[in-house]
Amino acid sequence: MQQSRSEATSRHGLYELKAGPDVLNSPRYNHDMAPTRVAERTWNKWHIAALWVGMAICVPTYTLGGVLTAYFGLSVGEALFTILVANLIVLIPLTLNAFPGTKYGIPFPVLLRSSFGILGSNVPCLIRAVVACGWFGIQTMFGGLAIHLFLGSIFEGWKDLGGAGEVIGFMLFWTANLWVVIRGAESIKWLETLSAPLLLLVGVGLLMWAMPYVSMTELLAQPAKRPADESVMKYFFAGLTAMVGFWATLSLNIPDFSRYARSQKDQIVGQVIGLPVTMFLFASLGVVMTAASASLVGETVSDPVSLIGHIQSPLWVALAMALIVIATLSTNTAANIVSPTNDFQNLAPKYINRTKAVLITGFVGLALMAHELLKKLGWIVSDVSLESIYSNWLLGYSSLLGPIAGIMVVDYFIVKKQQLNLIGLYQDDIYPAYNVAGFVAFGIPVVLTLIALTTGVMTWFYDYGWFTGSLLGGAIYFACAGQRQRVPVAVAKPLL
Repeated sequence: MQQSRSEATSRHGLYELKAGPDVLNSPRYNHDMAPTRVAERTWNKWHIAALWVGMAICVPTYTLGGVLTAYFGLSVGEALFTILVANLIVLIPLTLNAFPGTKYGIPFPVLLRSSFGILGSNVPCLIRAVVACGWFGIQTMFGGLAIHLFLGSIFEGWKDLGGAGEVIGFMLFWTANLWVVIRGAESIKWLETLSAPLLLLVGVGLLMWAMPYVSMTELLAQPAKRPADESVMKYFFAGLTAMVGFWATLSLNIPDFSRYARSQKDQIVGQVIGLPVTMFLFASLGVVMTAASASLVGETVSDPVSLIGHIQSPLWVALAMALIVIATLSTNTAANIVSPTNDFQNLAPKYINRTKAVLITGFVGLALMAHELLKKLGWIVSDVSLESIYSNWLLGYSSLLGPIAGIMVVDYFIVKKQQLNLIGLYQDDIYPAYNVAGFVAFGIPVVLTLIALTTGVMTWFYDYGWFTGSLLGGAIYFACAGQRQRVPVAVAKPLL
């Protein structure tokens, strides 16, 4: 017999929802968006760590050191130190925003209903989704290129396809990504767990290949590309902001993964183990490999896919490309598909399930890459590069996400004091449809950022956008919400 009303229960500090008709028939609920049951929270600290290894070992991470030395005026040593500090800093919002996901088993869009309102949550959700879809397309380009080079190393005739072969590789990789996420969280968990040791082996192998051709002493002694009389601090903080922004998106939707953690200790320890160390070591590898590339292949190459493509042995190329495909797949599925899948479901949970949301994500990402794919097919001619169209825009766009992170932390820990009405998050009569405080706290930093970007006034506000946005957004939200955001909390029945 089905219970007449929903009830929240708790076990060892973890909450779950026993849904009755009041929630099951609500337009804000579907099975995929429902809180995970305690029995479904099976990710331990090593699964969380493997998740971060799988996401952090990717082509963009490899190139971070080169970006900081070439564009931010830092030396190699300064660049690597900046990457380490940035990832220690980003652990703060990551672990804090993971707390409600672990405690209540809820994904990112449902958590946002507390701070932006039941319907208002769709605005920050869609902002986050568009960023993710863009990066999904870019990572799929890398994965497609790796598949193209892999097939070219096995079948000699494949190389003759040129750009068409890259497009075929793109579509194959695109399909594989969607298939993994449609299969659900357990599929992602095992992909990350199995790929993590393989990816670490790739790093070790590349390092052994490069070390005979590079002197670490000379590499670290290279002067920075900035005026000799200028202080390092301005360049350091600019680079630090950019590196923190690298995982700004995940600091928002980390509840999408922490909802499967066994405990708060598991999510904290797993993130501490997996993120900063992996990011630092793989970015360091990129610096070493780029420095050694001139000796290895006769020219400086900062892209690992292109670098490995220069190897003369088809066997080693095939093996390396297969591992790069795994690396990019593990990054793309977790970092760029899971979030928009949940975000799109939040628009209309009764009509958009996980499968439909994954397909929407896939086709949006495909549309964003249409220009580049048509160029590869030779159907259009353009001098505009993929990076200039998407990467710079996405990096700037990501800086607008800082206020959301600050609002989420202040709402959960200070305003709501870590107490949410789990049943009310899936109904229309407990939380407001639109929380004005959330939109004011988000809108003011965004407006200031746009003013700084377009007028040149207060450029520091944009230069340090993630820090200024998150701190100001959190402060304004507290001032606007404060004691006025009290929501009746449904008492949870303890289960022993």
